[in-house]
Amino acid sequence: MLEIDSLAFKYPGAQSGFVFDMSIKPGEIAGLVGPSGAGKSTLFDLVAGFLIPTSGEIQLNGRTVLGMPPEDRPVSILFQSDNLFDHLSTGANVALGLGSATKPSDERVDKALQDMGLAQMATRRAAQLSGGQKQRVALARTLLRNRPVLLLDEPFTGLDSQTAKPIRELVGKMVRTNHWHAIVVSHQAEDIEALADRTYVIDGGRTVLKR
Repeated sequence: MLEIDSLAFKYPGAQSGFVFDMSIKPGEIAGLVGPSGAGKSTLFDLVAGFLIPTSGEIQLNGRTVLGMPPEDRPVSILFQSDNLFDHLSTGANVALGLGSATKPSDERVDKALQDMGLAQMATRRAAQLSGGQKQRVALARTLLRNRPVLLLDEPFTGLDSQTAKPIRELVGKMVRTNHWHAIVVSHQAEDIEALADRTYVIDGGRTVLKR
């Protein structure tokens, strides 16, 4: 169980801050919605360790993750921007999800690209990909990390509905098969409806369980 309990944060100079409360079971996907600036990215940064809360707790299976540096946290995160290395091949970018020593020819990289419909682009430089293709590469790399906590920020940006549907299904299957604890942020209602077991809304700086 991933427990986010009264997790508080306030940016310097801000009039008010945020307080987050969420509970996510293994194999469960929580949708997180709210307008721009509501605090969705702030929550992700707190869970990933890029920001330090003023109070509150984050526990995974009864053990705190606070105090762990970002690189040691059991978290995989997909940022809203793809953050690929344009000079590297598609395969090399995906391989980074397994560590810098992993070769693009690794069979796990091949499978990840195949799942994303990008097997034929393994040797193509990331700079040559379309926006939607880059998003799929970044998502493949994130899923390949296989960490217990999965944070996805607008994971299907740039994908048409025909492409997005099987990839949403893949994400849902992987979360449930691997018993990950996932939070998905999306402005597209269809993404939340298709994936989320429950949905939280950030309202007035606080998370509210919608369903």
